[in-house]
Amino acid sequence: MEHLINPKVKEIQISGIRQFFNMVSSIDGMISLTIGQPDFYTPTHIKEAAKKAIDDNFTSYTHNAGFLALREAVSSFLYQNYHISYNPHTEIIVTNGASQAIDVALRTILQDGVEVILPGPVYPGYEPIIRMMNANPIYVDTRKNNFKLTASLIEQHLSAKTRCIILPYPSNPTGMTLTKEELAEIANLVRGKDIFIVADEIYSELVYDKPHVSIASMLKEQTIFINGLSKSHAMTGWRIGFLCAHEPIAKHMLKVHQYSVSCASSISQRAAYEALTNGWNDSKEMKQEYTKRRTYVYERLQSMGLPVLLPDGAFYFFVPIPKNIDKNSFEFAVDMAQQVKVAVVPGSAFSPMGEGYVRISYACSLNTLQKGLDRMEEYINTWNK
Repeated sequence: MEHLINPKVKEIQISGIRQFFNMVSSIDGMISLTIGQPDFYTPTHIKEAAKKAIDDNFTSYTHNAGFLALREAVSSFLYQNYHISYNPHTEIIVTNGASQAIDVALRTILQDGVEVILPGPVYPGYEPIIRMMNANPIYVDTRKNNFKLTASLIEQHLSAKTRCIILPYPSNPTGMTLTKEELAEIANLVRGKDIFIVADEIYSELVYDKPHVSIASMLKEQTIFINGLSKSHAMTGWRIGFLCAHEPIAKHMLKVHQYSVSCASSISQRAAYEALTNGWNDSKEMKQEYTKRRTYVYERLQSMGLPVLLPDGAFYFFVPIPKNIDKNSFEFAVDMAQQVKVAVVPGSAFSPMGEGYVRISYACSLNTLQKGLDRMEEYINTWNK
């Protein structure tokens, strides 16, 4: 019966991140610097709120968009932190993680033949949805622009078919983000055009040296804003995301969401409410630790002679493979895993423009990072003899 499967689905591959993680995770003694999974536990007060929700029998369907008090908390959080104003009654949808928010947003706005501009390298979760909608991803090479998709690059790729521009900043895999001025230039470029901005800002609470700025604060009518609690509050398994847009857009996204999942988990929603009402400082404590790790990893990679950019946010470094190592990114990652038992993600997992790099996640302890980087340095040094 496989021949009856939707051809678009058959063409899709499992994420290169997961492929590589699954391949090396069974190797005994492997140190993994691969997955973007915070090594912190969900804060205790959030877990207690979830337990209480169960005891209170808060176990039924909620409103399709999420229970109102949570949407009000989301609205307040976004206004206080990022100066974005969303009506909790009509402009906020609670989703099963940011991944479902991406799916709902793109399925709502895309149709046959339209084009989606996105930076390369980029998180691999966008292209499969774009292609399933018979739309076309248009990758913009950002490697010579500090991995930033800026207005000047976007303008070169605009066409009559452009329907959407994806701005995933802070970036997975590079950790780079856009300044207020760079975002304003993009807003001015597309303002009034029939083009959506999909702003995937799941790492917004993990920006290190300056406040996070959202393009939604400049161009709300054309922006679909995506966020969530997975990274900021170490709640990856709770699957809570936020999908926000101007009401004329949001009302259609709600229909797609409704027929996909009805609503997000009621228990997880209560946990999210606790996070957004009594856990505003939770992410700050985690960010302090990530800052230490970022500094440590940066100094170690620099000492290895690897010319990396210091990430603005998230918890990744995108590391160029030394030119004297004659291997593509997949071969490099496999060989290093086999030789010294440390795993990183091949850059090719993040579009063809990620080739020649590997991604290192520092969402793990300093002790793990030290051991992993010691092994990586050992491997690189074998090529320098």
